[in-house]
Amino acid sequence: MQIARRLPTLLAATAAALTLFAPGAAHADPGALYNSAQENFVDGDEDAGLGDLRQLLAESPDDTQALSLQAIWSDFKGDLLTREVAVNRLNVLDARLADGTRNVFRAIGAAVGTLPNPIPAIAGPGTGIAVCGYGLLPDGTMRPELVNRLQAAWLQAIASPMSPIVVSGGNPQSGITEAAAMEGWLIGHGIPASRVMTDHRAGSTVANALNSANMLRQAGASSVIVVTSPNHIRRAVADFIVAGLPVVGATTSLEQLVSQLPPPARSNQRGIYIDASRTLLLPASR
Repeated sequence: MQIARRLPTLLAATAAALTLFAPGAAHADPGALYNSAQENFVDGDEDAGLGDLRQLLAESPDDTQALSLQAIWSDFKGDLLTREVAVNRLNVLDARLADGTRNVFRAIGAAVGTLPNPIPAIAGPGTGIAVCGYGLLPDGTMRPELVNRLQAAWLQAIASPMSPIVVSGGNPQSGITEAAAMEGWLIGHGIPASRVMTDHRAGSTVANALNSANMLRQAGASSVIVVTSPNHIRRAVADFIVAGLPVVGATTSLEQLVSQLPPPARSNQRGIYIDASRTLLLPASR
C-alpha cells in the first residue's frame, strides 16, 4: 500500500530526471559559447559567432557581455534590428555598458571616415598627442616604420607646442621598450623631456589607447591627436574614441599614404571591430 501511494511521486521524479539528462536537454556552457563566438569573429566567421551568441542568450538572456558583443557584430553585419534589440535589452541591465556599446558604433563610423593625413593639426594644451609604438629590432633599435611615425609626431609636436605627448609601447628588446626608444628620439630631436610621458606597458593598439587616454586625462587633456602609420590610423582612432578620449586629429607618416586613402570595405573592417570590442573591455575569452 505504501509503495502504491508513493508510485506517482517516484514516477514524476524519474520523468524529471530523464528530461534533465536527456540528449540535447542539458544547458550549454555560456563560457564555452562566448569563447567560441570570439574565436569565430577573429577567424572571420561572424555568422557562426552570432549563432553562438544566440544560443548563449537563449539560455542566459541577462549576459551583458554577450549582449554587447551581439550588438557590435550585428552592426558589422548590417543587422540593425538585432543590434537595437540587443542594446535596448542591455540598457535595462547595464546602462553604462549600453552607452559604451553605442560609443563603439560612433567610434567605428568616425574611424572609417578618417583619412590618413601627414599635415599636423593645430591644437592647444587641452589636446594631447599620442604616438603609437611599433616593434623594435632585436638589438633594441627602431625599425624604419617607427622612425616614420616619430617624424610625423615631431612635426605635430612643433605645430602644437603646448600639447602633452604620450609615447606608448612595451615589448622590450635588449632591455629597451618601444616607449623608451621613442622618448629618446623625440628628446634627441629637441622636444623638451618635460612634455613627453612614456607608457612602457602597452603591447597592442588596444593597450596604446587605454593607457595613453588615461595618462593624457591625468595631464589635463580632454582630447587627443593620434599619430601613427596610414595603414594603422583608422584602428587607432576607433580605439582612442572607445577609450573615452575624443580624437580631434589623426596625423600619419607619408609611407603608404596614397594606398590607404580609400575607406576600407566592410569586409576589411573586421580588425577595427575586434579592437573596439577589446577596448570596451569585452574579454577575448572567459
